[in-house]
Parts: sequence; structure tokens; C-alpha cells
Amino acid sequence: MVISRIADSLARGVDAVGDTVSETLFEPVIRLGVTGLARSGKTVFITSLVANLMDRGRMPGLVAAAEGRIEAAFLQPQPDDTVPRFDYEEHLAALTARQPHWPESTRTISELRLSLRVRPAGLLAGFKGPRTVHVDIVDYPGEWLLDLGLMDKSYAEWSAQTLGAMQDRPEAASYLPMATGADAAGDWDDPQIKALAAGFTAYLHGARDAGYAGIAPGRFLLPGAMEGSPALTFAPLPPVERPPRRSLWREMERRYDAYRREVVTPFFRDHFARIDRQVVLVDALGAIHSGPRAVADLQQTMTDILAAFRPGRNAFLRRIFLGRRVEKILFAATKADHLHHAQHGQLTAIMEALTRSARDRADFEGAETQAMAIAALRATVEETREHGGETLDCVRGTLLDSGKAAAFYPGALPDNPSALISAAKKGEKTWLGEEYRIMRFAPAPLTLRAGDGPPHIRLDRAAQFLIGDRL
Repeated sequence: MVISRIADSLARGVDAVGDTVSETLFEPVIRLGVTGLARSGKTVFITSLVANLMDRGRMPGLVAAAEGRIEAAFLQPQPDDTVPRFDYEEHLAALTARQPHWPESTRTISELRLSLRVRPAGLLAGFKGPRTVHVDIVDYPGEWLLDLGLMDKSYAEWSAQTLGAMQDRPEAASYLPMATGADAAGDWDDPQIKALAAGFTAYLHGARDAGYAGIAPGRFLLPGAMEGSPALTFAPLPPVERPPRRSLWREMERRYDAYRREVVTPFFRDHFARIDRQVVLVDALGAIHSGPRAVADLQQTMTDILAAFRPGRNAFLRRIFLGRRVEKILFAATKADHLHHAQHGQLTAIMEALTRSARDRADFEGAETQAMAIAALRATVEETREHGGETLDCVRGTLLDSGKAAAFYPGALPDNPSALISAAKKGEKTWLGEEYRIMRFAPAPLTLRAGDGPPHIRLDRAAQFLIGDRL
């Protein structure tokens, strides 16, 4: 039996090496991971990206498209039969309907394969025929990405860090007394643990609604079929010196370890570790609107996210024998259409400042990183208005809540992002002398010409950074 398992494992290893060699030499495969923190527009990003790669009239920033070297783009069955397919057609129908609406958010992992037939460029272009490049888009919730940071943390470390972050947050007002009032060194029963887990889960939902990004465990927010299982029923507790074997602390610790072993590790092994390009979508405007503490939390979250990657360059032999490493990471501030283009430079600068330490680490290890302000689907138009003797650069769109058309001025972002970062680091509760506002816009009705994908802002430049070198 043992010999049979070893032989089977060796056979799978040989097959994997063969598949990798085939992909590298004949039909290259780009494994593009797409994730985003809460309300960052991940489903819309993937839908618009695929639509604009299939109809490339709005993709001048993608060099291969601008040069006319992409001869065809077509969808194929994804290679992983155990992973649900990203429902591209349904999401595109939602965005292009007579009365368009935003598609449902991602709640689990999914995948889509887009194959491109591309003519080569350069001196040998006349001697070589077109080749096929597969883009496997792996869509997964951003909350799952945050969980990867738990792999290197003990229950004691996670509890101390989580409770420390909760101290000044109103959303934790109900849970903190429950945690401090529990006898972590005493006996436990299921109703007690369920009550603690429910209180902690309510805090996580409240923190996410308040604009905080670094909330984990992520599966507490998206439990799926595991809802109510012991691996998803635990909570942080104050430290206990030498807790007894059958104490509440030990049981929480056991369940936390089960979560890492049964939930986090399989995701890393089966999906995340196979990604070689990654885009992280961030609602930076939402964090700014929520205040300095949300911005400080977002900056720390960006650093924690990068720690989960294995950045570096995917050299040929390394890919075959050591597995893939993430070689390109794009940090994209979404909803750029909520600002007039005159402020897009400021939003990009803020995104660069928020991810500076994370990007420095990745660059040092050989990965290529970039920060960018984008809108995967443009929902507004720009206009200039006079108000109180001032000229205001506004955006106009249909409000999501009321369905009414409105012009909106969100406030001026600072030219120097350190004004935001310093206030965030100091733990200020509000911005001094400034107010930043956001509105929720519905998608605009689309009338697409033949050959054009949905309107966007810099989606072509994002695609060039992520996959342009392989085309």
C-alpha cells in the first residue's frame, strides 16, 4: 500500500514536470490570479478584461493588440475540472442589459481560460507562424488571501495581534467584554464557544463595513459549506499562562490549528502556489472616505498581503523543478471613474505610497510591481461646474441607491500623499481640514460598436503590465 502510494506520487510528479515543459516550450500558460479586498470590483474587473481581450477596440495600451498581432481570442474549458468556471457570460449580460446592474460578488474560487492566437514580433516574425498563449484567470476572494498570513502565526500570536487591533474600534465594543470575561483557563462547552465565535464574526462583519481591510480569518465572512464546523468556530482570547490541557484556551487553539491545516493550507497548495502573475484590487477611495485609521489598516494589509506571495522571476528550470513564483504584481486602485481625470495622478501616488514597503520587498526579491489607478468599467462621465465662485471638476452618473442622475465633486485629494499617510500613522480619527466623499454609482447603459469592449480607464495598461511581455 505504501509502495503503491509512493509510485503514484512519483507518477504524478513526472506528469506535472511534463505538463510544465509542454506549457513552457509550446503553448505558454499565464496563471493570472485576481483578488481584491472588500468592494473593490473584482468580478467586474475580470468580466471587462475578458470582454476587452476578445474585442480589442479599446485596448491601445496593450502593445500586441495595438500592433494587430492578436489574431483571435476564444474561451476554452479551464484545465482544473474540480474548480467552478467563472460565469463570464452571466456577468457580462448583467453589465450590458437594457437596465444594467452590478453582478454578484465572488464568494468562492473560480477559473476561466482565455486563449489568444498571437503572431510573433521582431526579426523572426516573417519566419514563424502564430502561437497560442493561454491565460488562466484564477478568481478568489481577497479574504482568503489575508488568511495566508495565518500560516506562520500561532494561536497566541494571532490572538494578541487581533485583540490589539480591536481596542480602538467601536465595532469591537460587544466582543471585547465577552473575550475578557471568558475563563480561558477553565472548562468549556459548545454553547460558550459558539457564542464567542458569533460575537467575533459580528465584529469582522462590522469592521469590513466600516472600511477596514485587514480582517481575518476570511472564511468567517464567506463560510460556504463549512459554516458551523469546529474549524470555523473559534475566536481570539487574552493570553493565559500554561493553560490546562482541556481548557477553553486549548480548545480554541486546537480549532485555530485545524483552520490553518484544513482550510488555509489546501488553498495555498492547490491554487495560490501555482500563480505567476497577480493583480490585487483595492478600494483606496473607500478607505480614504472611512478615515485615517482605515488608511493605516489598508497600508498594513498591503504589506501583509505581499508576505503571502513568493515573489521572484520564473526562470525556466526553476519553474520546472521548484514550482512557480509570482513574478509580476499589480496593485490597482479601482473606481478611478469616481474622480475627474485631473485627480487620477493623486490617486496613483496615494496607491504607490500605501504599497511602498510591500513593493520594495517584492522588487528586492526579483518580482516586478506597479501601482495604478483604474476603472474596469466606466460608469460616469466628466463635467466642470461653477460653484461658489470656484470651478469644480465633477463626475456625473446614476446613483445606485436612488436611480437618479447626479453630478458629484468628491473633494480634492492631496498632491503629496504623505499628508494622508502621516495622519494615518498618527492614528487620527478624522482628516484635518479636509473631507473626502464617495458615491455609489450604477453601471451606465452601454451601446458597444462592433469590435469594442466595455469602456474603461487604463485596463489596457494593466493588461500590458500583467501579460504583455508574454504576447
